[in-house]
Amino acid sequence: MKSEFRTRVHIVLLFVILFASVLVARLYFIQIVNGEELSLKSDRQYTKPGHDLFNRGSIFFKDKNETLVSAATLKSGFTVAINPNVIEDAKVLYIALSEIIDLDEVEFLARAAKEDDPYEEIARRVDAARAEKITNLEIPGVKVYRDRWRFYPGGELAAQTVGFVGFDDNVLSGRYGLERYYEDTLGREDKSLYTNFFAEVFSGLGSAIRDGEIGHEGDVVTSIEPSVQVFLERSLVDISDTWDSKLTGGVIIDPVSGDIVALGVYPTFDLNSFQKEKSSAVFANPLVENVYEMGSIIKPLTMAIGIDSGAVIADTAYYDSGSIDIDGATISNFDGKGRKRVPMQEVLNQSLNTGAAFIMKEVGKEDFRDYMLSLGLEEETGIDLPNESAGLVANLYSPRTLEYATASFGQGIAMTPIATVRALGALANDGMTITPHIAQEIAYTSGLSKKVTFGPPEQVFKSETAEEVTRMLVQVVDEALLDGAVKRDRYSVAAKTGTAQIAKSGERGYYDDRFLHSFFGYVPAYDPQFLVFLFTVEPKEVRYASQTLTHPFSDIVTFLINYFEIQPDR
Repeated sequence: MKSEFRTRVHIVLLFVILFASVLVARLYFIQIVNGEELSLKSDRQYTKPGHDLFNRGSIFFKDKNETLVSAATLKSGFTVAINPNVIEDAKVLYIALSEIIDLDEVEFLARAAKEDDPYEEIARRVDAARAEKITNLEIPGVKVYRDRWRFYPGGELAAQTVGFVGFDDNVLSGRYGLERYYEDTLGREDKSLYTNFFAEVFSGLGSAIRDGEIGHEGDVVTSIEPSVQVFLERSLVDISDTWDSKLTGGVIIDPVSGDIVALGVYPTFDLNSFQKEKSSAVFANPLVENVYEMGSIIKPLTMAIGIDSGAVIADTAYYDSGSIDIDGATISNFDGKGRKRVPMQEVLNQSLNTGAAFIMKEVGKEDFRDYMLSLGLEEETGIDLPNESAGLVANLYSPRTLEYATASFGQGIAMTPIATVRALGALANDGMTITPHIAQEIAYTSGLSKKVTFGPPEQVFKSETAEEVTRMLVQVVDEALLDGAVKRDRYSVAAKTGTAQIAKSGERGYYDDRFLHSFFGYVPAYDPQFLVFLFTVEPKEVRYASQTLTHPFSDIVTFLINYFEIQPDR
C-alpha cells in the first residue's frame, strides 16, 4: 500500500516539476525574449483605440568580431492628432502647439477645419519630451498616441540590399531587398493589444517544446560586414564621380562559403526617406535584376574550359593575325593588331579576342556550350534577394560558330553581375560553384535560431584546372596589368579586367563609344578569402577597364588585407 502511495506521489511530483518547467520556460519567452514588445503594448494610455503598434523583426549586419550591428529595426515615438469637432479656436491652438512642434500653419488650419472628421494627424514621430509637453497642456481635442516605425540606422548603407517597408494595397510589408525576400520571417501577425496573461503563457506551448516546430517569425542575421560595406560604397562613389558613369556596382564575397561581405550600388538612396525619390528605379538592385554583356572577364572561364576539356594547355600557342573571319563576320583584337605566334598566357595578359575564339573552336561548340551552361549562366543563382533575373544566352544554342566565338570573350550573351560572380568564383574555389547569399542565421522569436543553408557546391572544373588558371591570372597581375604596377610582393592576387561594347537599344549592333567596364580578382590567390567584383556602366572619356577599375580594386584589396589581418602568402 505504501509502495503504491509513493508511486502516486512521485508521479504527481514529476507532473508538477514538468508543469513548472514549461511555465518558467514560457515566462522566459514572454518576459525576456518578447519583453520589450509587450512592455510597449502595455502602455494603454498612448495607444490609438483599435490600433496595434507596428511590429516587425530586425535585420542585422555582422562585423568581423561577430558583433551584430542593426541594419533595420524599430523606432518608437508619438503621433499627435486633433479632433476638429471639439476644437474651440484653431488659431490659438496652432500657436500653443507650434511652440513645441514644427507645424505648417496653413496645413494645420485646413485640418482643423474638417468638422466631420474626428481624427486628424498633425505630427508624427514626435520624441517623448515634446509629447509629454503636449500631454501636459491638457487641451481638449488634442491627443498623443504612441507609435513605432521602421528605422534604418545606416541610412544609405546597403540600401538596395536591405530594402524597405512600404504599403502594398494598404498592407505594410517589405517592398525591396531583404525586407521583401524575408517577409515571412520579418513580418508579424497582428495580435490583440490586451492579452489574458494565462492565455499568453500557455499559447504556443506546443510549438515551443516540439522539436523542429519553432515558428517562422524572427530576425535575420546577415554576412554583410558594415565597415567593408562602407569602404566598398565609398569606392563606388569615387568611380562614378571620377568617370561620370551611369551606374556602378560591386560585390565582395567569400568564394568558398558564398557569404557576401558587401554588396553595393551607386546611385543609391536613403532608406529612411525613400519617399523623396522621384523614380522607383533607384530602389531596384541591378546586381541581381539587370543583365549585361560582361566582356573580357569571361575569358578566364573560356581558358578554364579549354584546359579542363584537354583542348589546350597553358603552353599551347596559336597564330594571331589580329582578326579572324567567321560566318561572314570579322572578329578583331581590341587594337586590331596581330601578335603572330602567341601562347595561351598572352591571351589573358593582352586580352586577345582571337585567342578566346581559338580556344572555343578547339573545344568545339557543343562542349563549350555545355561548360558555359554548367556555370549557371542561364539560370538564377538562388541568391536571397527578390526579382533575380536569369541570363540571356540564346546565342549558345545557335547553329552558327560566330555566336560561340563572341561568347568566348563575353559578348553576345548577357548575365547578371551576381551570376558572373558565381561563375568566376569557381576559379577561386577549386573548380566549384556556390550559391551567393546574404543571410546567415534566423533568430526566431521563440528564442531558438537556425543557420540558413543553401545548395551544395557543384564541381564544374577539375581542381587542377582552377589552380592552373589561377596561376595564369596571378601572372596577369604581376606582369601585364598596368605593366605590373599593382603587383604585390607579399601577396598573390589573381585578377582580370573586362571591357564590353554596349548593344544598341532596339536595333542590331553596338555603340562605338559606350562601354561596360568590369573587373574581378581574388586574394590570396591560392587560398582566397575574398573575391572582389566591380563594374561601371558607360564611363565617360575612357576606353578600358584597366584605366577605371584597377586602382579601386587594388585599394579594396589593401583595405581587406589590413582590416582582416590577412597573412602574406609570398
